[in-house]
Amino acid sequence: MAKGSIGVTTNNIFPVIKKFLYSDHEIFLRELVSNAVDASQKLKTLASAGDFNGSTDGLKVSVALDKEAGTLTVSDNGIGMTADEIDRYINQIAFSGAEEFLSKYKDNANAIIGHFGLGFYSAFMVAKKVEIRTLSWQEGAKAVCWSCDGSPEYEMNECDKAERGTDIVVYIDDDEKEFLEQSRIEALLRKYCRFMAIPVIFGKEQEWKDGKYVDTDRDKVINDVEPLWTRKPTDLTDEDYLKFYRAIQPGQEDPLFWIHLNVDYPFTLTGILYFPKIKNNLDIRKDRIQLYCNQVYVTDSVEGVVPDFLMLLQGVIDSPDIPLNVSRSYLQSDRNVKKISTYITKKVAARLEEIAKNDAKQFEEKWNDIKIFIEYGMLTDEKFCEQAMKFALLENTDGKFFSLDDYKKLIEAEQTDKDGNLIYLYSTDKDAQYAYIKAATDKGYDVLMMNGQLDVPFLGLLEQKNEKSRCMRIDSDVIDNLIAKENRREVELSQGEKDVATQVFQSQAPTMDKAHFMVSLTALAPDDQPIVVTQSEYMRRMKDMAQFQPGMSFYGEIPDSYNLMLNTNHRLVKQVVDDAMSALAEQLKPIDDDIAATNNVVNALRDLRKDNKELPEDKKKELDDNEKRAHELRDKKNELIGKYAAGQPRVKQLIDIALLGNGLLKGEALSDFLRRSVELL
Repeated sequence: MAKGSIGVTTNNIFPVIKKFLYSDHEIFLRELVSNAVDASQKLKTLASAGDFNGSTDGLKVSVALDKEAGTLTVSDNGIGMTADEIDRYINQIAFSGAEEFLSKYKDNANAIIGHFGLGFYSAFMVAKKVEIRTLSWQEGAKAVCWSCDGSPEYEMNECDKAERGTDIVVYIDDDEKEFLEQSRIEALLRKYCRFMAIPVIFGKEQEWKDGKYVDTDRDKVINDVEPLWTRKPTDLTDEDYLKFYRAIQPGQEDPLFWIHLNVDYPFTLTGILYFPKIKNNLDIRKDRIQLYCNQVYVTDSVEGVVPDFLMLLQGVIDSPDIPLNVSRSYLQSDRNVKKISTYITKKVAARLEEIAKNDAKQFEEKWNDIKIFIEYGMLTDEKFCEQAMKFALLENTDGKFFSLDDYKKLIEAEQTDKDGNLIYLYSTDKDAQYAYIKAATDKGYDVLMMNGQLDVPFLGLLEQKNEKSRCMRIDSDVIDNLIAKENRREVELSQGEKDVATQVFQSQAPTMDKAHFMVSLTALAPDDQPIVVTQSEYMRRMKDMAQFQPGMSFYGEIPDSYNLMLNTNHRLVKQVVDDAMSALAEQLKPIDDDIAATNNVVNALRDLRKDNKELPEDKKKELDDNEKRAHELRDKKNELIGKYAAGQPRVKQLIDIALLGNGLLKGEALSDFLRRSVELL
């Protein structure tokens, strides 16, 4: 009988292990099963190298519960250990047998999982005592039993064990009894060991008999030892990929398509990534892609390995070259991670380009389901953006799709303004903006449909990538101003007429929460609409961007600003202005004369301040008094015009017609409009 002390530098190592080695205590089961799988893989490697002449058939890992004894046992029939190996790999914490084995058999080694030599000790997070019963593969080896109660003291003896391999017996601590429940252990095995390379057995298959489930004599194999990503794509069918997707993402709608990753240089990486239907819900979750290391589940938090925009995908990635910390639960910062991330991005982009090139119709049909993903990638990943410029699509209001280059060629001739700017016209609501779209298409222009969640920032990207180009929403101005082919026509009204026209309609502009209306004058064709409601492209886009960029949130608080553009060449507007000038001429003349005289005084006094001269105090007071008087006179004039306008139902009617065309007329205002329409008829 041998006794000794485990080779550690402090007697407090076990409390540290128990509390801090792994973030979740449940990980102990993954670690013990992983070690058992490693023991089996090592035996295969020895056989491949010619060092082991026995059979490697029937290799398996078994997990058994004994609730009465309070034990959980993980057994394998792999390589086993000698007393000397236990002393080296168990009694010396963090001395990894896997590392030593890999260095010796690096050319023949099968997929060995362990690297740090700490996985076994995770058992002490849930155990009050752990036993090892093992028999080495080496000829003449003697079975060894090792036990430890969580103190630095251990016992090691020879014992009886007929079959090669290792049993790890975990005596579950009183505070961790959940790990003696069959349902809990089965759930953990399916989570962590579902695709391990050696069969993992837990109990027996059951069948329904005599009104209840009973055990059969067939072992219940928890895992698939040859998951889809380890197989050659040429050997798989579409149904194979769909079946696997349904297994890892139960209850989800079938994916649009998938990418099978398979690379062995300069790093090893396999996996399958699926494109789900995303549409307009930007839902970036961190648990849709599962990371494996040699078929052992590691984590579903794959930040760093997968770029943010690819978090919209689903599937699995398996790589032994992704560096992990000792718990295998968090990724370390490393060059390999960046290389793998770059490779995945390139592979995804290449696959999308391939589909767009070889099956354009299929790509167009699926575009609206993947558009948000592609736009998100282009906005957040410069490398992906460069590649995506080749296959990203634009859809117009007729439902036709174009590549970015093809669309640019389509509109260059007609939609270049007098200053050489290429104007991309777009709509966000085909029905609400119908009149604006028609005005554009009647002139031979094309209008894009941009109603996606990320379309606004994407338009900014489009402008950035194309010099001398602007994206303008179809209702941000009248069409002749959006694509100006010549200088704007002059409004043929006197200043007095301009003042009256502006105030007549401004006084009757609607009052709405979080909305502000301003009146402006423009000279359009006589057969154009009398009033057109527009909204500043810049301000609206800033408000839209506020939802994506916290630093711009103040834009979101600014009221919506609308412009009521009066077509001074339309007969109805002309008639309203002429009638107002006739009706108000006598009342406005003395006010206008007073305003003119007061302004003359104000201008003369301001001239005295030229060349930074200081006004005398009496002149300052005179200037202030006259500026105040001018303001009061303008208010008086506007009040007079407003009272007149309030009695002119046609003014309100023209405004409401314009609002109705933009979907801005609702509730009581809509009811008043309908009543007024009947009265005017």
